Amino acid sequence: MKKIKDEFETFNRLAKGIAAQFGEKCEVVLHDYEQPFDHTIIAIENGHVTGRKIGDSSTNLGLEVMKGSTGGDDKYSYITQTKNGKILKSSTVYLRDEAGAAVGSLCINFDITDLKMAESSIRAITNSASQDTKEVITNDIGEMLEALIWQSIEYVGIPVAHMSREDKIKGLSFLEEKGAFLIKKSGDRVSKAYDISKYTLYNYLDDAKFLKSDNIEQQAKE
Repeated sequence: MKKIKDEFETFNRLAKGIAAQFGEKCEVVLHDYEQPFDHTIIAIENGHVTGRKIGDSSTNLGLEVMKGSTGGDDKYSYITQTKNGKILKSSTVYLRDEAGAAVGSLCINFDITDLKMAESSIRAITNSASQDTKEVITNDIGEMLEALIWQSIEYVGIPVAHMSREDKIKGLSFLEEKGAFLIKKSGDRVSKAYDISKYTLYNYLDDAKFLKSDNIEQQAKE
């Protein structure tokens, strides 16, 4: 397979089959990473689960793959929460071309909100196999950026008002790695969140790239 569209009919039928098997609480999404990152959804079943539709954006996990920050390891049975509080049990399988590069993904999001309320009796079904995956599901790319900004601040572990220059570089480096700056006008929002000018933002990003390169060289010498 070279492109998702080459096998679209097969993947679309697969999505319909999975959704039909597990019912209306099971959303199945097909992403094409050759599309703009804010329009990667080319097929979706039971989109009411997350409120998304064809033409909506990728999640932050897809954004990282499109950015090249990760090669895209398949992720199974992790817990996700939507902006309106639904709890989902999710799996993401990356679809690859002949060279092994991720060109899309098939994602399953099963709404287990009701099951979580009875977790004591069905714990075996609702347990998460992966606790460290943070995925943002939204049909608004701006909301995704906001979530990534908050994740970056949590990553630094210090309120912005008390961050040093080095702390802010650390947070901005996190955002760069997650692909946040692929989002249009992200510089304005990130600058405001980190209480710096856009000029300072770009200087800090340059410093972050230099430090990353320097660390790689140091590790190579050890």
